[in-house]
Amino acid sequence: WLLFLCGFSTSRQTLMWIPDSFFSRYLQYIITVNKDKLTIFIDRDPAAFAPILNFLRTKELDLRGVSINVLRHEAEFYGITPLVRRLLLCEELERSSCGSVLFHGYLPPPGIPTRKINNTAGPLPDVRTGQNCSESEIHGGGVQPTLAGTGEGTVRLGFPVDPRKVLIVAGHHNWIVAAYAHFAVCYRIKESSGWQQVFTSPYLDWTIERVALNAKVVGGPHGDKDKMVAVASESSIILWSIQDGGSGSEIGVFSLGVPVDALFFIGNQLVATSHTGKVGVWNAVTQHWQVQDVVPITSYDTAGSFLLLGCNNGSIYYIDMQKFPLRMKDNDLLVTELYHDPSNDAITALSVYLTPKTSVSGNWIEIAYGTSSGAVRVIVQHPETVGSGPQLFQTFTVHRSPVTKIMLSEKHLVSVCADNNHVRTWTVTRFRGMISTQPGSTPLASFKILSLEEAESHGSYCSGNDIGPFGERDDQQVFIQKVVPITNKLFVRLSSTGKRYLHV
Repeated sequence: WLLFLCGFSTSRQTLMWIPDSFFSRYLQYIITVNKDKLTIFIDRDPAAFAPILNFLRTKELDLRGVSINVLRHEAEFYGITPLVRRLLLCEELERSSCGSVLFHGYLPPPGIPTRKINNTAGPLPDVRTGQNCSESEIHGGGVQPTLAGTGEGTVRLGFPVDPRKVLIVAGHHNWIVAAYAHFAVCYRIKESSGWQQVFTSPYLDWTIERVALNAKVVGGPHGDKDKMVAVASESSIILWSIQDGGSGSEIGVFSLGVPVDALFFIGNQLVATSHTGKVGVWNAVTQHWQVQDVVPITSYDTAGSFLLLGCNNGSIYYIDMQKFPLRMKDNDLLVTELYHDPSNDAITALSVYLTPKTSVSGNWIEIAYGTSSGAVRVIVQHPETVGSGPQLFQTFTVHRSPVTKIMLSEKHLVSVCADNNHVRTWTVTRFRGMISTQPGSTPLASFKILSLEEAESHGSYCSGNDIGPFGERDDQQVFIQKVVPITNKLFVRLSSTGKRYLHV
């Protein structure tokens, strides 16, 4: 079909790619009633329609010579929801008064490593546990999978990704790692010489989706000076050791058997988790990789040597990584249930706060978690109540959508739900470092962090573009607001007020 609208000509496919828009409903009516009608007359401003039609054709937005307010009004009339969201962001940016950010350094693009077709990054055999667990059986039958060594195999390639595009940046102590499409680069900063490139991984045949960095390994195979970096794609994980001089060596290639959703270090142990319910752990001292079945995982957090898992059955489980190497012969990660949600809702966000240890009370363990129904609960475990689990401290029912982020810190409780990243921040009152009174009924701040996702983004987008909150638990938490692809501005927002105070 070729249609003529207000002096413009276009195709039916262009007008109908957004469901429930004015054009989708109108053309569906025409198809049913009068298939031969090729001309549509709409009594609207043609000057404002031109950029709308261009957006429908290219998904790009050109605001030159156009009033944002008028264009948004027209976009709302036509029901072009993606365009309305972008224009709302543009209006918000125009109203914003922001400071400047301190420029610290510029790292030029590294050279792309030579590609090796038959390297260790080829597809790996699935490593599976000895038995499958039902949701009611938390202790899976772990086996000791062998490391996949070098060898030939079919090259696994996803859709093309710009090889020089930074997908993920992660930091630890004075190191950062930048993950590009097919390789990772580690940098170290020194006060005397600034940033130095110290390690570049080999070229990988698949696109990196997850990355983890440990710049402080204690008791590794080469002493206490090892650094470790790991990357993952789908179910495959590669781990390298970086010596003090910058030379790197591959420790091993592992497979979780299922997609890796999170990759991180707890001390000198590399942990990989999957929403399907598998946990993989590699220990630097024992040089051992183990995979175990748990129930489907919907959130996680770490506290000291503990890994806490929020699961879709409403339970919070924990694994004590200090005890993990001691039980190798038992093939058991010692997964233990800590708490169960009274409403049996999935635990979709989890935050653990370890209170400062005092001579009076020792440590309290405080946990805030969010659920699939939007509830936010705070549970507390007293050190003197040995043998009993955490007790429910308070429940907030402020969100109507699933909670996606949560942070319990010294001064604030911050929660984010799936409704356009709606943030609620509450004041936490403490006595001798411990939570003492329930946060009040009025939130300290309530705001939304509007951000746009990339169209057809790679799997690494979510892990490399986390909104936060970020920061030390005893200080102010901040969010990062990204605006893609309208502008190159990046905002840093205070979690306590929602105020934007930096932009790039």
